[in-house]
Amino acid sequence: MQEVYILWHTHCDDRLEGGEDSKLIGVYTSIKNAEEAIRRSSMLDGFKDNLEGFEISTYQLDFDHWTSGFITE
Repeated sequence: MQEVYILWHTHCDDRLEGGEDSKLIGVYTSIKNAEEAIRRSSMLDGFKDNLEGFEISTYQLDFDHWTSGFITE
């Protein structure tokens, strides 16, 4: 089974539409590479003031992650 590591950053602020802003930082082949991306990003404007917003998710490749239909209401 192959996996990738997806790095997100979410910034919560009541002034934003919906109260938050999420950014896909990147997709990496190892947890180490994703953690290094956090270190790089944490030095950038905005990110350095919101360090708690980083999240690394693990995703399997060649696997259905959404397995049910959907309804529009």
